[in-house]
Amino acid sequence: MQSCEISADSTDDPLSSGLRRKRQPRIVVIGAGLAGLSAAKALLESGFTDVTVLEATDRIGGRVQSVKLGHATFELGATWIHGSHGNPVYHLAEDNGLLEETTDGERSVGRISLYSKNGVAYHLTNNGQRIPKDVVEEFSDLYNEVYNLTQEFFQRGKPVNAESQNSVGVFTRDVVRKRVKADPDDTETVKRLKLAMIQQYLKVESCESSSHSMDEVSLSEFGEWTEIPGAHHIIPCGFIKIVEILARSIPESVIQLRKPVKCIHWNQSVSKEIERVADHNSDLPEEDKGSDVFVECEDCEFIPADHVIVTVSLGVLKKRHETLFHPRLPEDKVMAIEKLGINTTDKIFLEFEEPFWSSECNSIQFVWEDEAESESLTYPEELWYKKICSFDVLYPPERYGHVLSGWICGEEALIMEKCDDETVAETCTEMLRKFTGNPNIPKPRRILRSSWGSNPHFRGSYSYTQVGSSGADVEKLAKPLPYAESSKTALMQVMFSGEATHRKYYSTTHGAVLSGQREAAHLIEMYQDLLQ
Repeated sequence: MQSCEISADSTDDPLSSGLRRKRQPRIVVIGAGLAGLSAAKALLESGFTDVTVLEATDRIGGRVQSVKLGHATFELGATWIHGSHGNPVYHLAEDNGLLEETTDGERSVGRISLYSKNGVAYHLTNNGQRIPKDVVEEFSDLYNEVYNLTQEFFQRGKPVNAESQNSVGVFTRDVVRKRVKADPDDTETVKRLKLAMIQQYLKVESCESSSHSMDEVSLSEFGEWTEIPGAHHIIPCGFIKIVEILARSIPESVIQLRKPVKCIHWNQSVSKEIERVADHNSDLPEEDKGSDVFVECEDCEFIPADHVIVTVSLGVLKKRHETLFHPRLPEDKVMAIEKLGINTTDKIFLEFEEPFWSSECNSIQFVWEDEAESESLTYPEELWYKKICSFDVLYPPERYGHVLSGWICGEEALIMEKCDDETVAETCTEMLRKFTGNPNIPKPRRILRSSWGSNPHFRGSYSYTQVGSSGADVEKLAKPLPYAESSKTALMQVMFSGEATHRKYYSTTHGAVLSGQREAAHLIEMYQDLLQ
């Protein structure tokens, strides 16, 4: 990074500049995902006229990516609207008729939502046997009971004992194992099946949390994530429709695609390169040369701004925070970025000519009997497939055809992303043959999968509170720069939005939308006299 001088002339009053009173503030939004589009939409509708959205990729939507194959739409990213009461995403969908074709079976009220609440989950072992339904139900009741206990540490302020290592995974595995082993009514065979099911349930939980393992998720903070009441909904025509609705009121000229950002120069720090460009660019107005913020793009363009709203993922911040901001971020914000967690949850869609599963089967859950006493959920690279927790049956078949949706998370998802389609399809087929005991299952005729972890513009799926982090770190991540003693004296040159910045709704689409609206509201309040 070139050397720069930080001006000491900045004032505590964000509106004291005569320049600001004469013109509209220049606002740059980095990222055209749900957070960025929500922020831009709110700003434009409130009367701001100088708004620019910079998107590194060739599409809008961010971690919403709907892919249409034939008559069906498949979600590589966000799939469910989680909850309805007061959920802005639900209301956007409902108000625009996006849920009219959603079947009753696609309105799941379960904690872990499948594509359909109809039918039964088949828990199969690597020996090709189906675990009896009553055993599954007994174990599920026990697991959910312990899951509820994990919520109480935050919600009731219960102290965390040293044995749990403040880990959801360690606590859950320990408590469930003790209860299974102490059950006098179960045979040793049933106990062993239930012990093996612990790891399978934790794999599902890891996919839900987008963590490598639930051992990495903070027990003391787990209960702060808040579930919005109401059912989970699928949008049959694609979650991308929510993105399109948000973008509908944003002029095309506002959003610049294929415009990756190299560095955000804030607090009136002007590098030699910016000075050189400004001095030799006759198109750059004199007033722009002293801008509070310059956004340096990869194509060498420097965009002056009064405010920048950064909506990039936590994964990108982890990888690039040292070079993405100049001057560098304050130490406490860097610590928050490093302490909070994000990992990869990927989907693997397999399309078959005909279903080999029964009509009542809504998912195939993989239970490895040799994992009954396992502690770790990390596998050697060649055994990456053991992290696939399940395949859900996409429902209804009239819409999707005969398609299974597999789930894999963590470091093994990254290994899967490196494999070619043929290898992944072959590996998944072999797993299905092994667990169903049916050696005649054909290879799928088509495969589609996500790759959120290796994509440099995302570097992960969504965030979670990692062991050692807390909701306070989420607040620090969201705090605008430069820091101020109160909101009245805040300059808000660099603001932060995105699902990882919402303390109660991190990891969700509604958290992303609300965070974008939150940052827009700060600027609307700051400039309320100008906008009247």
